[in-house]
Amino acid sequence: MLQISKADYDLIRWEAERSYPNECCGILLGSIEGSQRTVSLTVTCENARRESQESRYSIDPEKVIAALKLARSRAETIVGFYHSHPDQPAKYSGTDLAEAHWFDCSYVITSVEAGRAAGTHSFVLQGTEDNKKLVTESIDIVAYHGLPVAL
Repeated sequence: MLQISKADYDLIRWEAERSYPNECCGILLGSIEGSQRTVSLTVTCENARRESQESRYSIDPEKVIAALKLARSRAETIVGFYHSHPDQPAKYSGTDLAEAHWFDCSYVITSVEAGRAAGTHSFVLQGTEDNKKLVTESIDIVAYHGLPVAL
């Protein structure tokens, strides 16, 4: 299960709308205890993809390293990533699965229909690099109001 504050959940959906018709993306920091990932901070990232931003995203590796350093300074870790699907369902694509490499992390996808955030779903990456799968996980939205940060 992914536990996330209403403020962070709303930030992800706002970023999805703001980036439309392109995909948005970002990193989720927090803690992992068993099968529960708890988000304490949402790090917004620019879509570093230079082509096909309407159907693909990329997070600059330097941003991932900076987010990992920030997480460690907070005694936390990267618990997941998020991106949007403009005018597509909030389901992972074959490309999303192929490009997912952070096992036991959440991959949150928000569908944006005609510029408005629609469904938001989360999937956790399981298995091994040779035999991986994204499995649906529930999202628990809580009332805590953390502050987002952009790197």
